Amino acid sequence: MATGVPRWVPALDRPALVALLLGIAGVGYRLVLTVHTVPAGNSDEATFGLVALHVAQGRAHPVFLYGQRYMGVLESYLAAPLVAVAGPSWTVLRLPLLALYALFVWLMYRLTRRVFSPWFAVLVVGLLALGTERVVRDQMTAVGGRPEVKVAVAAMLLVAVGLAERTVRHRRLAVGLFGLLAGVATWSDWLIVPYLAVAGLTLAYALRRELVGWAAVLLLAGFTVGVFPMLWDNLTAPPGQDSLSVFRRVDATGGPPGPLAGRIAGGLTEGVPLASGLCPAGGCARWQEWFGLLYPVLLVLAVGLALVALRRRVTHPVRPVVTLALVAGAALTLFGYVRSPLAAFDPLSSARYLSVLQLSLPAVLWPLWVAAVSCWRGTAGVAGRLAGATATAVLAALTVTALVATGQFATGTAGIRAEERQARRVAEVLRAAGPRHVYGDYWTCHRLTFTTAEEVLCGVLDDGLHPGQNRYPAYWRAVGRAERPGYVLRAGSPAERRLTELLAAGGVPATVTDVGDYRVYHPATAVRPWR
Repeated sequence: MATGVPRWVPALDRPALVALLLGIAGVGYRLVLTVHTVPAGNSDEATFGLVALHVAQGRAHPVFLYGQRYMGVLESYLAAPLVAVAGPSWTVLRLPLLALYALFVWLMYRLTRRVFSPWFAVLVVGLLALGTERVVRDQMTAVGGRPEVKVAVAAMLLVAVGLAERTVRHRRLAVGLFGLLAGVATWSDWLIVPYLAVAGLTLAYALRRELVGWAAVLLLAGFTVGVFPMLWDNLTAPPGQDSLSVFRRVDATGGPPGPLAGRIAGGLTEGVPLASGLCPAGGCARWQEWFGLLYPVLLVLAVGLALVALRRRVTHPVRPVVTLALVAGAALTLFGYVRSPLAAFDPLSSARYLSVLQLSLPAVLWPLWVAAVSCWRGTAGVAGRLAGATATAVLAALTVTALVATGQFATGTAGIRAEERQARRVAEVLRAAGPRHVYGDYWTCHRLTFTTAEEVLCGVLDDGLHPGQNRYPAYWRAVGRAERPGYVLRAGSPAERRLTELLAAGGVPATVTDVGDYRVYHPATAVRPWR
């Protein structure tokens, strides 16, 4: 009889092992992109980084992003310990998001396997492992809310399933956790509210009478703890500066809604494929738009399958209820998106508002999987086999389209990396030779300040050299006190042309340094035309 140390045998079945390998590939792909700062940083993300820096230094503990009163900064707090140890950098800022992505994929595997089937969960993980620039930017850049709220909803639905199927030991604590996740998600990003609503209804279905009493108290207590930062800030905010008032003003400035047909077309043919990782950031080709047109059809089919499952009781009732919740979350999110004029006039950048549709991917693809499996097993008639073959072709086309789009992005990052290197060169030039107080446009300023760890402070100007969107007024004041502030402007931009006119008209000499597409002006005397 053989002796020795017993060999370790992993407790993973084949679907779990394949899903694990695909998930590791997805994390590894994003880790490589993170190390190379792909996608490139920008001033929106830099503002989250500056919040993390200030939290790490104990200088501030804001509830919302600087310059806003409705976008939570949980991502900044997650990054703050790393910033305190390693200093500010894009990689450090994004590492917590990589962990959130890994957690999201794991939760989606668990949820899909439990509600649908093991090998279908593998397909979902494989698709989530892929990622175009639009998808990776939503997952891996600290621009607020989306990575953490998707984790919260996936966990909440798993809790609801476990409570309904009575596989959760500490039921009251699980209900409290559900409330806590809902509260944190509400503080972090209101974009997730449709999914929070349907997750709450799923919990109510799972518990029914049990929700009365201590469970309700713990649910409310958990929610209150999670949303407390937002509640406290709103209770102490000046009149008209509470989150709801600010959000209404922002929504009211969106302009006319535009034609309904244009908003629906933009939402389906551009927004959905972009958010699903089927198109490059520059827009969808005609052959990449098909999934957006198919999307509402698949939602309707998913509702039909869920209702049939409920009537026939072929599974635990909570599973088709979760399917209905995921369909409703996607439908409500799409409805909210097509109400916005951005769906018609700017679907390329506004497709980020559809990133939460990844939560509904299992429900959307389930009708195709059911039809395909019936065809493979030979349990369907002629019409069923034809539908199954079509469904198989659609799933294959979806996978190939996502693979091609991901490959195009992964092999085409040279321009993004060159642009990021240029931004770093600008920072290095200013660090080495000054000036340390400069003016620039919005997309230059906070990015420059974050990259230099506040060694260079920048005040935001618009194209006419008037005060612009200064999210953190302390920088504007600091540059305003500088004796000889400089300017960092893109060569040939309206702001640069205006500055050269002012220098020539006033006879003010200035040293000019070219750094790629940028020009650094350092006038001999202060030039502040808005004064």
